[in-house]
Amino acid sequence: MPLFVFLPTDAVMWLITAVLIASFIYVRRSPRTREKWSRVFSRPIPQASCVILLVFFVLGLADSIHFRPQLASAPGESPAYSASTVSLLDSTVGNWIAGRERSYSSPFAITEFDKTSALVDGKPVRIFAHLKGITPDAKTASDRNRDVALRALAALSVWALVSAAAAALILSRTPAVPGEKRSARLRRAIRGRGGFAAAASGLILAALLLLFLWSAYHPFGTDKTGNDVLYQAVKSLRTAFVLGSLSTITMLPFAVFFGIAAGFFRGWVDDVVQYLYTTISSIPSVLLIAATALMIQVFIDQHPLLLPTSLERGDAKLFFIAAIIGVTGWASLARLLRAETMKLSGLDFITAARACGTPSGVIMRRHILPNVLHIILIVSVIGFSDIVLYEAVLSYIGVGVDPSMNSFGSMINAARNEMSRTPTVWWNLFAAFIFMVAVVLSANLFASAVRDAFDPRSYSGSGK
Repeated sequence: MPLFVFLPTDAVMWLITAVLIASFIYVRRSPRTREKWSRVFSRPIPQASCVILLVFFVLGLADSIHFRPQLASAPGESPAYSASTVSLLDSTVGNWIAGRERSYSSPFAITEFDKTSALVDGKPVRIFAHLKGITPDAKTASDRNRDVALRALAALSVWALVSAAAAALILSRTPAVPGEKRSARLRRAIRGRGGFAAAASGLILAALLLLFLWSAYHPFGTDKTGNDVLYQAVKSLRTAFVLGSLSTITMLPFAVFFGIAAGFFRGWVDDVVQYLYTTISSIPSVLLIAATALMIQVFIDQHPLLLPTSLERGDAKLFFIAAIIGVTGWASLARLLRAETMKLSGLDFITAARACGTPSGVIMRRHILPNVLHIILIVSVIGFSDIVLYEAVLSYIGVGVDPSMNSFGSMINAARNEMSRTPTVWWNLFAAFIFMVAVVLSANLFASAVRDAFDPRSYSGSGK
């Protein structure tokens, strides 16, 4: 049995999982909430966005199960464990992909990107050495092209079989209409679920292509240290979800408490809260986060026994940076909640509750909070993509997550020098760009659908 290691950010990922499961159960039991969420998933774009985000989250969750593998030991000896900590993603996908190389290699290359010294016929020469981690069948470019084509064709064949089997299963569970063709019945069966079907089909095809190609080649090349770039981008998904989710979790208590209190009590309470979030907003957030991150780094360096391994140090820095972003980013949501609470406080049902002697805390909890939940939900979903982009900026200027942690910002920061090389090493930046766009665009499209469904002032949210 391996020795499991539980990191603080692992707790964040599993907390998100628990919240998603609890939210799903609540939505299923609440007809009114279920009707609103059905509006969100009534269009194909939010359906596809949800599938993409869910797949990315599952990959991040697999990277949040850490353990130290057990080493071989003689019978009767106490178990010994490896000094390195790996994740479930590392032990499955990481051990299956093409092996590590010496340095840079371009996508689907069979030789290294730079020349290296080697002995040929007893004489030292400079050559493009053959990559060690890829399949030995690809000795020349023509061999590589033929092998890639055959593997891609095999993946497409399996995808076609899976698609045909899924279509047959759907048709078998869909009642037939006399005179209706199978294609029309299939369209009728997936009507309203086209986004789910298209996203699932595309992701299955991508997974099959990687299944056949990734074990033999580096689809996005390797970086300066010879690590697979595509695998680094996949592992960066966990960092994006931890930062976005933990920052939102940290931000919500401050924004909800101060925003509702300022709008409900007004007077000196409103003045204090306005002064507080105006002061925070007046300080450039990048400078505030950078200063705090440097202080955390100094503390970690001065207390090495608290966090003995590089993984624990990098994880602690990631945790605190996410918390700092949340603590310094609640002002905008607090302003919205303050304004909405002021409007609600003048309505008749709030006045009646006050006249009946209902305590202020009960009024805010039972009457104000449920009526501002749509604002909290919309801002939280929209803010997730902003925080993902924020991390890229922080890492680019050198105050983001630890360099040992995989993140989109770290990949972009590393590509800053690579883009100035001749010839240019472009694939590190390209991989980070593709995955970041996929995460941010999916989150924004999903957030737009949530806003339309939950905002009473929107066209679709009003039920018109």
